[in-house]
Amino acid sequence: MEYIYAALLLHKLGKPVDEEHLKKVISATGVHVDETKVKTLIAGLHSVNISAELENAKAVAVAPVTGAHGHAAAEKKEEKKEEEKPSESAAGLSALFG
Repeated sequence: MEYIYAALLLHKLGKPVDEEHLKKVISATGVHVDETKVKTLIAGLHSVNISAELENAKAVAVAPVTGAHGHAAAEKKEEKKEEEKPSESAAGLSALFG
């Protein structure tokens, strides 16, 4: 996972995401650099547009909840909270006079 984070950090900073830079970032964290993981990641990212993939991920993450089902679930939660309040206060009063 730290290899992917390093690649994202390099991309964010505008640095080339290549073996040399990835090794520098990984070694700076104090983790032993695994050459195989570095080469595999670089090969996997060869034809990937990281900026486009990040935009796609943002679009999926902020998709709103739509439909009546989401609204009905919110109403049920509110109703349960309102029902619990009177019983809690009644329990407190009975303890005082009990």
